[in-house]
Amino acid sequence: MAGCSSSSTVTNLISTVHHDIIEAHILTRLDGPTLASVSCASSHLHELASNEILWSKLRRSTWPSTAVFSDDDSRLFFSDAYSVLDTAGSVPDPDRPFPELISAGDVHYRGKLILSRVVKTETTTAWFRSSPLRIDLVDAKDTVPTPIKRGRWTEDTCRDLEQGLTLSWIVIDPVGKRAANLSSHRAVSVQRNWLSGGVEAKFATVVGSVECVITVVTCGEEEMHVKEVSLRVEKMEGTHLNGKDSLVILRSVMEGKRGNGRRREVELKRRHEEFMEKRREMKEKKMRVESVFDILTVAVGILGFVSLVGFYLWSR
Repeated sequence: MAGCSSSSTVTNLISTVHHDIIEAHILTRLDGPTLASVSCASSHLHELASNEILWSKLRRSTWPSTAVFSDDDSRLFFSDAYSVLDTAGSVPDPDRPFPELISAGDVHYRGKLILSRVVKTETTTAWFRSSPLRIDLVDAKDTVPTPIKRGRWTEDTCRDLEQGLTLSWIVIDPVGKRAANLSSHRAVSVQRNWLSGGVEAKFATVVGSVECVITVVTCGEEEMHVKEVSLRVEKMEGTHLNGKDSLVILRSVMEGKRGNGRRREVELKRRHEEFMEKRREMKEKKMRVESVFDILTVAVGILGFVSLVGFYLWSR
């Protein structure tokens, strides 16, 4: 009862504060999850925290690439893009048209924005549906400068990129007005490509038996430049899905159930590690089967040769 009384007292005190002060000096300082929690505290705060203009400003500051979109349904958009995707997804409606897929990507390094792009992809062409899916935020001939110093490659360099480089890749269904963030926020792995000399940072989200993989590739001698930010959908065995099958996966996550996004980064990292462990086990199992097959092939060959020699000697 003391807790209820205290909560009631706080609510009453808040209700005495002018709503302009709450809106301009309190709610504008909150992040999305906190603002959503505040809206559940009382009917008065719910009304103030449901302001679409407030959510629109929050959406634009969190994902600068979305500034080109309408302010309508900004709260729903934030909920879609912030939450954790269900691993199984849902079964999308095959009869509903899906002519275009919008990708909004933002790359930050230690809180500083270094890349913000929106790409629209037609999904009805024969090329899109039959070719392996690949969506690029950076044109093949362009590079994007960054404040990241190159230097000599060390474990500290790898650790710095894992902690300092963050990415969001939000796919949007403009017809169904749903969205989903496919990035793990921080890289699940950072490796140097010893052949090209570039650095590859991998961000990922596992959906069922496939993984949505976003690769950031950098180059440069003294300062790193981003030369590639691309999205693919990979099967467990490592092959890439075509546009048609990838679209089914992307629609399923946009229309599927969501989880609490507060532990999003930790959860997505765990799913990726489990996915990679299953991939390793599948690869080892395949190698064992191929090894047994090779042994049997050699054994049959030897047996055939011995039989042929024996028949030749017996016939003499």
